[in-house]
Amino acid sequence: MSLWSFLLLLLIAAVTGALGQAFAGYDLGGCLVSIVVGFLGALVGTWVADFFGLGAFLVVNVGGVGFPVVWAVLGSALLVVALGVLRGLGRRA
Repeated sequence: MSLWSFLLLLLIAAVTGALGQAFAGYDLGGCLVSIVVGFLGALVGTWVADFFGLGAFLVVNVGGVGFPVVWAVLGSALLVVALGVLRGLGRRA
């Protein structure tokens, strides 16, 4: 994988993480947090899709690596909601 492919993959992860945070209504942080949320959201979203037997669609191939955009956004939203609930419970205690 080239440097440009890696940077493009980071950009796609940042956008999907930011969209997931926007859909969830929580903001966990800046650009680096959005990248992490995007990658983790891709893992969570793909796992949920496989669990329910849903196929992959809108997969972007960057440097030979497939990135499931739709599942990354949905997984990011689920992840951010879960973290938001946990953070909210932690503040009340």
